[in-house]
Amino acid sequence: MDPLTAAVILVSAYALGTLLAPKPKSPKPSALSDFEIPTAEEGRAIPVIFGTVTVKGPNVTWYGDLRRSAVKTKSGK
Repeated sequence: MDPLTAAVILVSAYALGTLLAPKPKSPKPSALSDFEIPTAEEGRAIPVIFGTVTVKGPNVTWYGDLRRSAVKTKSGK
């Protein structure tokens, strides 16, 4: 087979493979319900844990001294 025929077959096979390849599905954007964040709900059960485990969506009863402070940035000269 001469090189020109091989090149034509190679290019046509690549084009055909590209056209017939399945299209990837676009990813679904994350919603707030997809995340398991700590909550502070009254009456929610507190699990008793022995050993090392991963707790999904824990119930937080206390979390340090939270403080707010303004973000001050200087830009330019």
